[in-house]
Amino acid sequence: MLQAIGLTSTRHRGLPPAVDDLTFEAGSGSVTALLGPPGSGKTSTLRLMLELEPGRGVTYFRGRPLHRVAHPAREVGVLLGDVPGHPARTVRGQLRMLCAAAGVPASRADEVLDAVGLVGLGDQRIGTLSLGMDRRLALASALLADPHTLILDEPAEGLVAREADWLHGMLRSHADRGGTVLYTTRDPKEAARSAGHVVTIDSGRLLADQEAADFSRTRLRPRVAVRSPHAARLAAIVSREARAARRSVEVVTEASSSRLSVYGSSCAEIGDTAFRHGLPVHLLADEVGDTGPASRPRDSGVLGDGLRDNGLLRDGVSDCDPLSEGEGEGKGKGGDGAAAAARPATGIGAVAAASRRAAGGPAPAVESAGAQLPPRIRRRPARGPLRPVRYELRRLFGVRSTTLIVAITLVASAAVSVVLARNGRAPLPNVLVAWPSLLPLPPAALGAGLLGALSFGDEFRYPALAAGRGTVPRRLGLLLAKLAVSAGVALSLGLLVVLVSAESLRLVYGGDLVQVPSNVMSLAASWSGLTVGCAWAGLLAAGIFRVTAAGVAAVLAVPVLMVPLIEAVPKAPTARSMSGLPGRLRELTWLQWPQEADRWVLALVRVVAHPVGTALTLSLSVLVCAYLFTSLRGRVRW
Repeated sequence: MLQAIGLTSTRHRGLPPAVDDLTFEAGSGSVTALLGPPGSGKTSTLRLMLELEPGRGVTYFRGRPLHRVAHPAREVGVLLGDVPGHPARTVRGQLRMLCAAAGVPASRADEVLDAVGLVGLGDQRIGTLSLGMDRRLALASALLADPHTLILDEPAEGLVAREADWLHGMLRSHADRGGTVLYTTRDPKEAARSAGHVVTIDSGRLLADQEAADFSRTRLRPRVAVRSPHAARLAAIVSREARAARRSVEVVTEASSSRLSVYGSSCAEIGDTAFRHGLPVHLLADEVGDTGPASRPRDSGVLGDGLRDNGLLRDGVSDCDPLSEGEGEGKGKGGDGAAAAARPATGIGAVAAASRRAAGGPAPAVESAGAQLPPRIRRRPARGPLRPVRYELRRLFGVRSTTLIVAITLVASAAVSVVLARNGRAPLPNVLVAWPSLLPLPPAALGAGLLGALSFGDEFRYPALAAGRGTVPRRLGLLLAKLAVSAGVALSLGLLVVLVSAESLRLVYGGDLVQVPSNVMSLAASWSGLTVGCAWAGLLAAGIFRVTAAGVAAVLAVPVLMVPLIEAVPKAPTARSMSGLPGRLRELTWLQWPQEADRWVLALVRVVAHPVGTALTLSLSVLVCAYLFTSLRGRVRW
């Protein structure tokens, strides 16, 4: 059960709210359509329900608001627009990344791919998918954690009829399992055909809350669809008899001269009229507006399913439709609406029925061909701190941009090191890390900062997590995972740069040039602090401003803006020594660490005291405070 109570969006610049005091329910075991014209507030309603937009009101998912649900991804599956995934990521890689975020086994990705018919496209890039395949992947993402509720925004928009029927069949199958389905649509015919409950809104306000049958009766116009080789004569007879009986009957001849739409009559009346005048009828069916024939349970069975999959078996024929279109075309004269119903079925329908009888009786009806949900998740892994780390690792290495940035950084560092060593004036540490004086930062620091900025920049550019709130970019657990992974990548990148530079120097100039300096520990601490600090500065700035460019700007601002400001501060005429700092810290904290650790403490202090280290420390302090401030403004939990 889903209950939306008093949903009201925030007003903008004096304009009326997009959603205004909207209240409705979507029951379990049924499909509910949220119907409205473009601009009526359907998408804003869904975003308010998912707490993705500011506003008032509350939505209860089985009695709990979403921010009180322990595992939101297991409660709600969301489809908002296209697949919010990096276009260079593979289909299987996208789902495995979301598996880590939702806390489900990675094998679940293959199960949902099988259910939506994308098994053969697991290694294809998301950016190359067609619209129909994109919607299938989006539905697979929504079903990934086996949620109870599905919330979908215009899921069938732009799809061909066959794809739309398949998608709605999946939604009905999910509802038949006892789940709740809510989707938006602008087409009343689609709502009447596919939903069991219709909620109509306009300008953000509730207009009607009806069962599908009541909606069809009150909002759509029922009619009788007729196809006959003598359609013009039949139309004239029906109109003449209606005038004689003083009945309000309207007969419309459609584009095909053999097809009629009769409003205000019934199948039985039209069939009797055609029988009395000896007119053959090839199609006679009740329709609601333009939704197509009223549906009835369809035959399953092996052959019937195969014929439907090939588009040969027509769905949705009503009980008063005596013949399918394929049969009726070949009958010609001698058929009529009343007598044809008593004739034995022939053609495709007869073959399917014979196959069903041979299998041992009638098979249960199905909602849609091929609409088969993935199996239930029987065992869920326990929630732990490694779940966001696994997600971040799959996000980082699931696209080629990470490998490309690392490769460019290594090649650039090796080239700069060889050039610096040629003139012989640059110190050996600067040569190994490829940091000439004319560059604000070495290539490794810039590469680490760019990877850190992409860590949060991609989250907001391709918001795969925000919709389901299983793990959102503002959550502390994801922040800690990103900090840990970006630090590990930065340290690895810094080490690789030194090793590649040393090997390049040995190859070009021989082995005598590269020697281990005496202050290697201090240099290692400085180099590690620089790379990790740049990675964290890019990560935090991108998380605050929600764009990758802000992270890159924060990294470049350290040497370009912060260092000159710090160097401009007047220095004292006499400097004080910090040589006794480790001993004083030991006395203050009552901790007895090894004497060897004193060297590391002093090395760390020297790193922070350096202008670049001081600038980086101040920048990180400001960014951490800003990130925490912006995070505490929302409903955030681990």
